[in-house]
Amino acid sequence: MQELLVISGKGGTGKTTVTAALAALAEDKVLADCDVDAADLHLLLRPEVESVNEFYGSKKAVINPKFCNLCGRCLEACRFDAVLQVVSEKADGKARSDRGSFYIDSLACEGCGVCALVCPTGAVTMEPNLAGYWYISETPYGSLVHAQLGLAEENSGKLVTKVRQEARRLGEENNARLIITDGPPGIGCPVISSLTGVTLALVVTEPTAAGRHDLERVVKLADHFHVPVSVCINKYDLAPEKSREIEAYCYEAGLSVAGKIPYDIDVVRALVNGVPLTSCSRGAAAKAVQAMWDSLLVRMEKIGNQ
Repeated sequence: MQELLVISGKGGTGKTTVTAALAALAEDKVLADCDVDAADLHLLLRPEVESVNEFYGSKKAVINPKFCNLCGRCLEACRFDAVLQVVSEKADGKARSDRGSFYIDSLACEGCGVCALVCPTGAVTMEPNLAGYWYISETPYGSLVHAQLGLAEENSGKLVTKVRQEARRLGEENNARLIITDGPPGIGCPVISSLTGVTLALVVTEPTAAGRHDLERVVKLADHFHVPVSVCINKYDLAPEKSREIEAYCYEAGLSVAGKIPYDIDVVRALVNGVPLTSCSRGAAAKAVQAMWDSLLVRMEKIGNQ
């Protein structure tokens, strides 16, 4: 079973739009959305959720007031201002000068554990934290594993890894030949968790200075993990000179340009209607995606035969 990962060095390049379009073309596949910070592939695939599962990330601090002696060491030690103090008031409404009770702001807590370390009474403990949920769904285009982090929760890559593991398990159960993954943007931990061990990374870029710069960064990251890369230039015809610069860079770096997608109003219509481009259009962009998909199939077949 091979795995195609669609990523971008920056957000807003059309990565999810391309992923959904490929999902409508591919056969014998399982789909995964590893952009757990801002998951949106489901908006185009219209999944019916079959399984909801809790995800527990890093532990967070909790103060038990029964054991707290109000020494304030946790307040002094916390570098994230997550320890808050409730100051009691007198009957006249004026705040008292002595220390009040302490509690943890769970949104600010980073789970470092320093407060628990310095607490002399053991009032501070590190407790499991419900950080989000992951789902198994069915869509008109195949099974989908996706997830959603809670507000202000860290994305260390653990939830991304869980999504990938479940997608592979589901693929093995369904005898799928391919996993198509919508990855997160950038080059941080979530991207690394999405990238390692995949068959091929399709990097979606745009013909801008920022697009070129971030393409180079994510290509270096993929090279570090020995992952083959193909490039897609989205809306290439809006800035032909920049597109030629990106093609020249790809040629010098030994990268294949799998596809060049033109600007097409059909893409906007597909997004408005919440459907993959290739399921509702036969326009220029849809034809370019089809040609790119044929190119990617040839590339993955060559990689599989190596």
